[in-house]
Amino acid sequence: MSDYIVITPVRNEDKHLVKTIESMVSQTIRPAIWVIVNDGSSDNTKSIVDAAAEKHSWIRAVHRPDRGFRKSGGGVVEAFYDGYALIQQPASWDFLAKLDGDLAFEPDYFQKCLARFEADPKLGIGGGRVYCIRNGTFVDDSPGDPSFHVRGATKIYRCAAWEAIAGLLPSPGWDTLDELKANMLGWKSCSFTELKVLQLKPTGSADGKWKNWFKNGRANYVTGYHPAFMMAKCLKRVFTPPILIGAAGLACGFINGYLDNKVCQIKDAALIRYIRTQQIRKLTLRRSIWD
Repeated sequence: MSDYIVITPVRNEDKHLVKTIESMVSQTIRPAIWVIVNDGSSDNTKSIVDAAAEKHSWIRAVHRPDRGFRKSGGGVVEAFYDGYALIQQPASWDFLAKLDGDLAFEPDYFQKCLARFEADPKLGIGGGRVYCIRNGTFVDDSPGDPSFHVRGATKIYRCAAWEAIAGLLPSPGWDTLDELKANMLGWKSCSFTELKVLQLKPTGSADGKWKNWFKNGRANYVTGYHPAFMMAKCLKRVFTPPILIGAAGLACGFINGYLDNKVCQIKDAALIRYIRTQQIRKLTLRRSIWD
């Protein structure tokens, strides 16, 4: 079985991180290294991370100073790279996982994930499907996601695909840009729908519903989404919970990207052309990665 490493940026996750640590320690195939990056937490996260690193030699702790605020999108990537700096270069691993610190999963989760990669040499990015508990029921947290999308909470990168995409962009939309670029370069990406990962807190709970959807809309602007595709996406969201809020937040965030001089689209014309071509194909009922 291939070697893999895991990096987990966390900020104020003392209520959930213990469950994630329990899940990882129970894995049938453990990572060569698991780096947990405490991103300036003000709760008990630091002591939980230190205790885990002291008990398990394959767990490493990194502590970042508190920047004083939660930096959506870019902050998690910056913390990720502080953890990545501990990994021996050149790459001595086959797979790299970015894992959130508020998840719980079965003991054979990573074993089954790696088996999926080994079965398909062109699979560059994958990961389990994120579920949550709503009204006492275990439900898919993002049933409307396109088939190519892997949630940022559960990303696993094949080493060759990671090198091809040249890493992550420290901005909102990073967890869509990586897989779109991978697909443009001939790699596949997909969620492993049969491998369920339980998210222990609601998506967007740190920001609130409106801010979360606004952030997503602005991330779509940064990623270079076609305006016509965004219009269709917003219309589709109107009657999807949270009713009206999701659609309005997406639209306002996307429009704000054009109005805010501090927000810039990616500097990759070829990738934006690829994204928009795929979106127009979807709108005109032709085959695309959004199928």
